[in-house]
Amino acid sequence: MSTLRVTAERLTITEHPNADALELAQVGLYRAVVAKGAYRTGDFAVYIPEQAVLPDPLIGELGLTGRLAGGAANRVKAVRLRGELSQGIVCRPAALGDADLERAAAEDEDFAERLGITKWVPPVPVSMSGDVESAPDLLPWTDIENLKRHPGIFAAGDLVTVTEKLHGTACCLTYHADGGTLHVTSKGLGSQRLALVEAPGNLYWRAVRGYGLPALAAELARTLGAARVGIYGEVYGGGVQDLGYGVDARRELPGYAAFDVCADIGGRLRWLDPAELPVGDLPLVPRLYHGPFDLDRVLELAQGRETVSGREVHIREGVVVRTADDTYSPVLGGRAIAKVVGDAYLTRKGGTEYE
Repeated sequence: MSTLRVTAERLTITEHPNADALELAQVGLYRAVVAKGAYRTGDFAVYIPEQAVLPDPLIGELGLTGRLAGGAANRVKAVRLRGELSQGIVCRPAALGDADLERAAAEDEDFAERLGITKWVPPVPVSMSGDVESAPDLLPWTDIENLKRHPGIFAAGDLVTVTEKLHGTACCLTYHADGGTLHVTSKGLGSQRLALVEAPGNLYWRAVRGYGLPALAAELARTLGAARVGIYGEVYGGGVQDLGYGVDARRELPGYAAFDVCADIGGRLRWLDPAELPVGDLPLVPRLYHGPFDLDRVLELAQGRETVSGREVHIREGVVVRTADDTYSPVLGGRAIAKVVGDAYLTRKGGTEYE
């Protein structure tokens, strides 16, 4: 899940094709529906992204009481308004007074704390939780930001790989070559440098053992000459999230597909494409495209049906795009990697978002 920041942004205003009283305010590649005449192109306003949890006073001020997502009706979620996808909220909260939003945009100021806005953290099912232990030497997790929020990450013609983004839960494995120690964790626990103690019913450990990941990690460490190897994959199936890809993780081995590998080689961390590594039998996320970066092509690939099951049993969550050579991105201050989430996925009913 990407980081939550509430920032001031320069708006581009376009016509809403299906509503005379509404317009579209564009921030990056996101578009939010706004009242007609509220803003003009070039104006600055605050952009509150999806997955933000708003305090009640701000909800009331914006006229959104009872209209947001979640049991408390306080969470920002993508919606369709008169046929147009609206992602996030564009506003000028009274709590900011006469703040210079143009300056705030130039300085990339974050208003989340000042406005009392927090990031939504989904509840964790029992099968994804368990006893934990300290694991300070876990290999790091990279939060993947949305390409619509940061459209300048890639330049036209950059050599990129696009893979399907799966709707499951991230399983993060760190193998230590010295002694063969293994740590398994989730994205949320891993960010706290905590690992899950192995237990028969734990979803992550079931996948790790069921797909022989310890032996594959050891093989990678030997081949690469790495002190540590991290294998990052998605565990999926019915009972994990609302999209199951034709697998029932409650009655059978959950689905698993690796999407990233990190190796500690000579004290330097290298991010590697799993599809390019000399290791057998590692299940991989589907590769949808490899070639010059084309924004329209990437946005198109984020839509449609999933390819994991081979039967297109439901919608696709989206895609992940990265440079083929692990290029540094000055936009992100780290590796050049981003995601795009499909419109149908964002607006589906009854969806789950467990981490």
